[in-house]
Amino acid sequence: MLVDFQLIEKAQRGDDAAFNQIVQVYRKRILGTISRLIGRPEDVEDVAQEVFVRLYYSLDQLRAPEVFEPWLYRLTSNAAYDYLRRRQKRKGEARMADLTEEHVILADAEAGAKQDSQDKQAAAIRDFVHALLEEVSEEDRVLLLMKEVEGLSLKELQEIYGLKENAMKVRLFRARQRVLKAYEESKHKIGFIMSWKAE
Repeated sequence: MLVDFQLIEKAQRGDDAAFNQIVQVYRKRILGTISRLIGRPEDVEDVAQEVFVRLYYSLDQLRAPEVFEPWLYRLTSNAAYDYLRRRQKRKGEARMADLTEEHVILADAEAGAKQDSQDKQAAAIRDFVHALLEEVSEEDRVLLLMKEVEGLSLKELQEIYGLKENAMKVRLFRARQRVLKAYEESKHKIGFIMSWKAE
């Protein structure tokens, strides 16, 4: 825990100074989490603002200070879900169209850019992983980012999703299987990426 239980209890009782202190402590972490979940740096601040507004109006529903951090992650992931759904609705087009555009840009960059080969390879791998996660559902993507990138424990994920241990393990297993399937269907991209290594 980054803050003590007493500070959370004060904020629950309506102490605005305590709430502002909690925001300052968790702000950087929440911004980082949102950035990884939505993949659009220009919108991270807006989603974070929504998280903290939700936190302010629902803090009295927190059953115990001990579960504050998993509960805050749940608020954050829900806000990210809502953002992604709104974005999908506004765009009105399939995500695969975005992937096609991304790979065209990537191919153009490979042909014309005079960058260091290691930097190009790292960027390509990062884009490939991002594209791979974009080929599965938003639910799978957010879950795997929280587990594999954010490093949340199984217990923390159980708190966030409100699931028992076995159900959480099954959900993780199935999400990983769907990513592996997407990887198998996208193997040809690996040759494209690794070809840069030989340059």
